[in-house]
Amino acid sequence: MRIADVCAFYSPQGGGVRTYIEQKLALSGALGVDMTVIVPGDDDRLEERGGSARIVTLRAPRLPVDRKYGYFDDEAAIHSALDRWAPDLVEASSPWRSPAMVATWRPDIPKSLVMHADPLAAYAYRYLGPFMTRAQIDKRCEGYWRHLRRLGAAFATIICANEQLAGRLRAGGVAGVQTLPMGVQAGLFSPQRRDLALRQELLRRCELGDDAILLIAAGRLAAEKRIPMLIEAVTSVGRHWPVGMVIIGEGREKGSLLKSIAGNPHIRVLPPERNRAHFATILASADALIHGCEAETFCMVAAEARASGIPVIVPDLGGAADFAREGGGLTFQAGSGSDVARAIREFAEMGFRGARDEKSRTMEDHFTELFGSYRAIIEAQRVRAA
Repeated sequence: MRIADVCAFYSPQGGGVRTYIEQKLALSGALGVDMTVIVPGDDDRLEERGGSARIVTLRAPRLPVDRKYGYFDDEAAIHSALDRWAPDLVEASSPWRSPAMVATWRPDIPKSLVMHADPLAAYAYRYLGPFMTRAQIDKRCEGYWRHLRRLGAAFATIICANEQLAGRLRAGGVAGVQTLPMGVQAGLFSPQRRDLALRQELLRRCELGDDAILLIAAGRLAAEKRIPMLIEAVTSVGRHWPVGMVIIGEGREKGSLLKSIAGNPHIRVLPPERNRAHFATILASADALIHGCEAETFCMVAAEARASGIPVIVPDLGGAADFAREGGGLTFQAGSGSDVARAIREFAEMGFRGARDEKSRTMEDHFTELFGSYRAIIEAQRVRAA
């Protein structure tokens, strides 16, 4: 089975989508799939990843709001790449413009849209939520809903990694929606990686002793991640409890984050940790993951935290909330800094109760199910065409 993924969100400096794509490329061959990932970049090039996987970069502009990322602006170039690699099924990985470009290529080839982003939650609901209900916002965004419904009609399936998003799409009249959670890299994240010496070192950087609480936040430093809200809550709780927070990431909001920290010695910003094994050790050595974004379609870092045996403190909306269920952590009202502080205080009162060694869903589990679904779609298309 040959699959091409037209992935507008991939960047070598990216976060969760880059991790997802790297796992897809690594696992596809063993699962019987020839995988081509088509991405925007500075020039046209081909990067082979073994005999049955590759990244095809098409020259494309950079996003003005985040120069690490590009965007597709040449439909003919996408179609030419698809002609060359002749997939049995095409994925699109952005709900913006590129899936409409994919939809016009060869109607006889089935297509899938993987919802790696939730623009309504990330932007419309976040900015307008203080003034309107979600139903009112959806009415204002009817043009975008029409776009999603057109994609639902053109694509064989739309894949969501959490049921909240899938339910909203179905309620909005989008066809073909299914929920298929993602997972973590097998064999990498584990409570066994907990390193008390590393925990002590991170707390020392926060100018705190071993008896303090160590919170980790990780990911892109973007406005929708609401990290200033987390900083304010940690600062507030820190007046009564010894709480340190280490923020791992980079992005366009770093300057504003440093202003939010305002010299608080108990909050530190570290660059992204590209060594995945060391990042897994950092996660396992923290007392909890704290995350502010209610627009996550899955929340890879929360899945990795749970696989590392630590609890999560996350909003009650979006993909992150799934990982707080069944004793996995605490939730707070999305967008409420005061409720973040309440959740941190509650966690401080409970204390770290030791790492939980749980069986975690892996990316191999995810791709086995995903590719099985695609095989069924391809076969059904062939039967209809016969």
